[in-house]
Amino acid sequence: MSTLPLFPTSVVGSLPRPAFVLDLINDRPPLAPDRYAHEMEAAVRFAVALQEHAGIDVVTDGEWWRKSYIGVIAELAHGFEVGALPDGRPFTVVTGKLSPKTPGFIAREVTFLKKITRKLIKSTLPSPALLGERMWQLDRSVRAYARRDDFVRACVPILRRELELVRDAGADIAQIDDPHLCLFVDPEVRARFPDPDAAAAFAVDMINEVVSGVTGIKLAVHLCRRAGGRARGEVGHAGGYGPIIRHLNNLKVHHLTMEFTAPQAGDMEVFRELRPDFEIGLGCVDVTPGKIDPAETIAARVRQAAKFLDPRRITLNPDCGFAPGSGAVVSIDEAYKKLCHEAEAARILRAEFG
Repeated sequence: MSTLPLFPTSVVGSLPRPAFVLDLINDRPPLAPDRYAHEMEAAVRFAVALQEHAGIDVVTDGEWWRKSYIGVIAELAHGFEVGALPDGRPFTVVTGKLSPKTPGFIAREVTFLKKITRKLIKSTLPSPALLGERMWQLDRSVRAYARRDDFVRACVPILRRELELVRDAGADIAQIDDPHLCLFVDPEVRARFPDPDAAAAFAVDMINEVVSGVTGIKLAVHLCRRAGGRARGEVGHAGGYGPIIRHLNNLKVHHLTMEFTAPQAGDMEVFRELRPDFEIGLGCVDVTPGKIDPAETIAARVRQAAKFLDPRRITLNPDCGFAPGSGAVVSIDEAYKKLCHEAEAARILRAEFG
């Protein structure tokens, strides 16, 4: 197994899907299960080799087995209606009471990764509140769950069981993705909630219920500010992390992944307000399509963070996944160049701080 150097490098989760991978996950053309598995395994080997050759220390499978990075919940539980939007993107809506379906879908991603790499492995799961934000619709979900929060609570045991299986499969890091929690940095979003702090606290409580008592694996939360919107054309969210710092400090995890290439992310001095035991996954690589940060630009962002954090607490990663959602059109070659520059920045920094 790999041991990590100072300033270890990683991806957040997703990698851009080449056209043939999109065809695979969208059943174009439909394949027999054994043929599908054979071709997807070959694709994932490529995704891992790309990260290894770029010099990345902690790898994922690019989330290529999944039609949707959060829609994967429908693989774990009954109670969802799954379909496609007019533009081809998948959608998942809760329409019935949840019950276990096929626990281990995400864990099997880890099992395959363990066979093909000696690098440390990260596995990603959606947060309960994120699922509530995206998958509960008043007109279609209310018969199963009268309130959105009731559905969120029902997701907890499903996700917790999968987290345990991910741990048992040998993942080194389990990352819970929660862009929903990070919405509460935005004054306009906060104004839409009668009590935004109560809503943020609820999101944290649900994560804590998922991870409570789970040992033997590093636990992380990815605080996405919808950086992936730069790939999909969504509007980003303004506001520094200050409004949610006290909620972040209540998370029962070891690691926070935070976006810091966009100006609206605010001043890195906010790190002084975080618990000193948090490891920080510094979003220091811009994921905007067409924008490739030089290694020195990446290194400069890390140097700024090191003014407020012990360098041993800092890991390097892009702001967000490179291809959040199957509809994102992003160049895999461009992502590879960005990862090469991330790894080069880490080498520069190790020479300076080592």
